[in-house]
Amino acid sequence: MTGASATESTGSARQAELLELAYRYTVEHGWTELSLRPLAKAIGSSPRVLLYLFGSKDELIRALLARSRADELALLDQVRGAGLAEVITEIWAWLAADAHRGLLNLWVEAYGRSLTEPDGPWAGFAAATVTDWLALLASAQPAARRETAAGAAERTLALAVLRGALLDLLATGDADRATAAIRRHLADSGQQQPSPH
Repeated sequence: MTGASATESTGSARQAELLELAYRYTVEHGWTELSLRPLAKAIGSSPRVLLYLFGSKDELIRALLARSRADELALLDQVRGAGLAEVITEIWAWLAADAHRGLLNLWVEAYGRSLTEPDGPWAGFAAATVTDWLALLASAQPAARRETAAGAAERTLALAVLRGALLDLLATGDADRATAAIRRHLADSGQQQPSPH
């Protein structure tokens, strides 16, 4: 291995390590408090090193958004069911778990910033997450229905209900009421209700 390769490998390893630490910090503190100096201090680095490894604060934010999306995609990869109702049930069980509050608050903040600051590092985040979730919901529909306007409307409504219930849950902490709303949606749409968690 040449000296340049060794340096590049070390830089990449350090960058990955700092990205993971920065991601944990951001999940705990949110995007609003993401200033380089306190972040660097909390993760045992310096603003200069972060700027060297990531290029700019905007590039660091883009890397953190990509890391956040990787968590989302990992979840989507685990959610499988025999139909749309089962997938909605699995998604809601994950969203309603107390352990995911920090990550979900982070997601909501990034989603909002993507809408209000479309030219910044947040650009495209909201649209990408809509695409990701709709693709998962589409995969749970029968192929013939998936390709129809009715199928598209069905999964769009499911996504709207899930996200609305999530925002309600994050604001109030009332998991029972939000879960009841999900069950009611499934019942009203003629789908199997999720079992209580």
